[in-house]
Amino acid sequence: MTHEKEETKASFKDVVKSMNYNIKLVFAFYTTSSLGRGIWMGNVLSAYIFLFSESGGGFWGLSSNVILGLTAAASGITMTLFVFPAGFMADKFRRDIILKSATVIGIAAMAFLIFGNSIIFIFISLLLWGLFNALVRPSLEALFADSVESGHRSKVYSWGHLVRQIAMALGPFINIGLFFIFGDEWNLTILRSVMIVGLVITMISIVLMFFFKDDKTLGKESEEIAEEVVTNKPIEQSKEQVNGNGMHFGNRLANLDSELKKKLIPIILVISNVIIGVGAGMTVKYFPIFFMNEYALSPVILQIVMGTTALITGLFGIAAQKASLKLGRVQTIFYVQFIATTCLLFIAIYPPIAILMPLFILRGSFMNAGQPLSRSILMDVIPKTNRGKWNSVEAIAWGLFWNVSAVIGGFLIGDSNRYNLCFIITTFVYIIGMIPIIILMPLVGKEREAKEKEGLSEEPLPSEEFGYEEVFGESEPIKKDVTDVG
Repeated sequence: MTHEKEETKASFKDVVKSMNYNIKLVFAFYTTSSLGRGIWMGNVLSAYIFLFSESGGGFWGLSSNVILGLTAAASGITMTLFVFPAGFMADKFRRDIILKSATVIGIAAMAFLIFGNSIIFIFISLLLWGLFNALVRPSLEALFADSVESGHRSKVYSWGHLVRQIAMALGPFINIGLFFIFGDEWNLTILRSVMIVGLVITMISIVLMFFFKDDKTLGKESEEIAEEVVTNKPIEQSKEQVNGNGMHFGNRLANLDSELKKKLIPIILVISNVIIGVGAGMTVKYFPIFFMNEYALSPVILQIVMGTTALITGLFGIAAQKASLKLGRVQTIFYVQFIATTCLLFIAIYPPIAILMPLFILRGSFMNAGQPLSRSILMDVIPKTNRGKWNSVEAIAWGLFWNVSAVIGGFLIGDSNRYNLCFIITTFVYIIGMIPIIILMPLVGKEREAKEKEGLSEEPLPSEEFGYEEVFGESEPIKKDVTDVG
């Protein structure tokens, strides 16, 4: 009788079991939070505020589009005021305690939206919601990064992205049934009934904050690996690469000192995200109103469009991660953002509905497909002791700039419904946001997983040697004993 170890491909059940405790909770939070927001927060909330302000005769004499933008800015105000202090707190104190303290604020925000009956209550709710996100995002994202092995983040982050998008897609599809039950029309009572269902599910995600544990994070396995991320080998210059001014721009960047690269990479990456956030805020908030006013889409049809977009976005995130193993993470981010920007430019000419729908779905899917790659780069180069602060900086892109730029979008559209003007300006903002990504290309090398697949890394990839356990944070590899009877 002989005994030997045989490596086996881990089943989905084994992968789930092998996940770090906090990763399982993050995925559960992503599922419930995205499902709830998919029901109440997107196009339903926008339509609800738009119609609410119209039925109330406006607010301070402002148009409904401007009021919609101001309500978006409300959450951005509190996000901006508190996200930096929250980030410093996340690096100084226990992150699980901060998450627990945020639950009271999150529940209060939901309560004001459920029981409030005026624009003022909506503003208060969104102000509290911004505060909740300001407290949660730095701690949750830092705790998530601390629970994933460095060098393998793009895979885990892309899976998390897929979980969020599938849940977000289910929200609008659930809304289809809800609108059939409550009524398929843009009516305040109907919209409010639909929102309450989503708000209750969001409450569940808020309660999950009580269960995160700092003690379940990893040690040095999740520490920064900036020396692996930067492109360390200097690029040799040929005669074709040299002109009167010396090396080409890309080569000059590639030959910078590694320590300088480590400092530049997160700064440049966040600058790009901030600019993209500005463009997104000007436009995304108004897509539901654009479809409602310019194309007369019913609530059910709009839910189908939004749900499909969210689902394909998640799949594109997985595809982008796979592509990044060959192309590189930064290069992949550039390609998907370029395609999305092109789609938006075509949307600005108001194409027929049969062309508009695919363009809209592709725009959203491509623009968001690079988010997991961006976050994986950032968390690979940032030390664990500073991740709370840098997650705060990242939150500013989608807290302050996204929401404040929504106000600008409201004024651009105005009473004349100038959606095309808003879309065209957003296109140019996106183009500016892609310039830092181009600068990053010669600075960022391929991920450890990609290097292993190409034979560029001396150490074996844990996920290939043992299954998935080390990637997800547990120490025991997935193997099984096989007994041969001779």
